Amino acid sequence: MALLNFKKRDADTPTTATPEMEAFLKGYSIEVMPRTAAKVDDFRALLPEGTRVYIAHIEGTPIEEMVATAKRLNDEGYPVMPHFPARIIKDEATLNDWINRYQGEADVKQALLLAGGVDKPHGDYHCSMQLLETGLFDKAGFTNLHVAGHPEGNKDIDPDGSYKNVNEALQWKQKFSERTDAQMALATQFAFEAKPIIEWANGLKEAGIDIPVHIGIAGPAKLQTLIKFAIACGVGPSLKVLQKRAMDVTKLLLPYEPTEVLTELAAHKAANPDFNITNVHFFPLGGIKTNANWAINNGGASAQPKSQQG
Repeated sequence: MALLNFKKRDADTPTTATPEMEAFLKGYSIEVMPRTAAKVDDFRALLPEGTRVYIAHIEGTPIEEMVATAKRLNDEGYPVMPHFPARIIKDEATLNDWINRYQGEADVKQALLLAGGVDKPHGDYHCSMQLLETGLFDKAGFTNLHVAGHPEGNKDIDPDGSYKNVNEALQWKQKFSERTDAQMALATQFAFEAKPIIEWANGLKEAGIDIPVHIGIAGPAKLQTLIKFAIACGVGPSLKVLQKRAMDVTKLLLPYEPTEVLTELAAHKAANPDFNITNVHFFPLGGIKTNANWAINNGGASAQPKSQQG
């Protein structure tokens, strides 16, 4: 069975969505950066009302740009979840300042806490657990706190390719989730193959980790683009599959769409209602508009009516 769906089709062309896919895509989220969000005239023309929008905080992005993007999205009616990358936060005073700015200027009540893609910490923090331990998010009354998940492992945390240290950290976060009022979830790195994702998610439950999983999925994009991001993000097994596909010039020229992996996950969820993957989180690697249109055409809710966009 082929791993990726390489059928050539314009992302704006309607398709027949299954009830399973419609259910699985309900409440999906999407990730943007200030520079990519700036290219979108009005998110209400693309995203369903109430869609959670994560804002990635890349090293070097001024906090002012992050907060301005959060305010713009909040004003357009979208709950915003900015990243708080531990390794680029200098100290507790900086963390507290960020929280106050987000809440005071953009009414932010949600956050994704993660280590961040920086080798050397800029200050006092190197992991999301340290951010949680400050108690600042609880004190500020955040309603949702998400942390990172890695279906293919994380070589930065487990250089030997195992899940030992990652799972120990998740056990800690499980205990934290039991003593906080905030809703917690795992927002994962993207992956391309359903079977390993299902095995990983089931393994979490077997280890006593019942934090809901929001599975990361790469949106429609050119294969070359996916390979570039997979290398940058440290995606392992999936990268090997993409590289193998890239050897075939005919497939190299065709766009990737996440149809197959989502269809398999949706079918598994329908057959196993207690499956711990509860939501889909899109990485719009081929563009926000392309991803949003693909979601609408494949079972996701429609964007807001024009009457609500003004």
